[in-house]
Amino acid sequence: MIKSMTGFASIAREDERATVTVTIRALNHRYLDLQLRVPQSLAALESDIRALVSRHVARGRVELSISLQLRQTPGVEVEFNDDFGRALEAALEQARARGLVNGALTPGDLLRIPQAITIRDRQTSEDEVTQQAVASQAREAIDGALRDLDTMRAREGDHLRADLDQRRMLVADLVERIAVAADQGRAAMEERLRERVRELRAELQADEAAVAQEIVRMAARSDISEEVARFRAHVSHWVTLADSAEPCGRKLDFLLQEMNREVNTMGSKADGLRVSELIIAGKAELEKMREQVQNVE
Repeated sequence: MIKSMTGFASIAREDERATVTVTIRALNHRYLDLQLRVPQSLAALESDIRALVSRHVARGRVELSISLQLRQTPGVEVEFNDDFGRALEAALEQARARGLVNGALTPGDLLRIPQAITIRDRQTSEDEVTQQAVASQAREAIDGALRDLDTMRAREGDHLRADLDQRRMLVADLVERIAVAADQGRAAMEERLRERVRELRAELQADEAAVAQEIVRMAARSDISEEVARFRAHVSHWVTLADSAEPCGRKLDFLLQEMNREVNTMGSKADGLRVSELIIAGKAELEKMREQVQNVE
């Protein structure tokens, strides 16, 4: 199946607890490269997110971000570090005794010392229920966004396929025309050789059987029937890959390399009017197809 690697989707899920927004951007890449931006409170979902993405995307760079807005601010706990406080008090007493400092510590002073006070979210049974509900909400949003992304990539893939099918048929027609021109060129070359042999026959004692064999060998060297047959097989294989349910971008890219190799060989072997012109046109279309295939998953 031809599906584009590029796409965009954004979806939000909202209830009385929170609003979860998921945004996904997909770009071209040789392999699956997943970039996540997830709130700390949903960090435990990372493995689930990667599994969800891999079910929908075979390759490409996928940038997935989740934003979370809670309806209720979670409670907090403030804890004073007793051991650090005692050590700090002892150090200040020594400093006062030496006349280095004076006065007492204020609450603001303690807040400016990271080791003195620890502030953390208060976890209650209600908080755990909310966290589980928000995680489920996030999974639902991610799954919905991935489905929307799939729809967009499939729609773009239809446009890609239409363009590639048109170019594939054009290249196939060019190769058939190359085959006809090459056959005409080979026949013309054989006739030129025979004519030249007739001209030299009066001057040289030539072995006509050996000359005939050489003509056959030269004609065989310019025969492109094998390359044309392989190219036709590649065209047939292309259709099979494009119709398959599996991602086919890499396989199509490799197949284009083989098709280009066959056309190059035809160009080096074939002789005849318009062969070079047709070869150049065929290679140009294959290059355009290669550029388009870089967008196929």
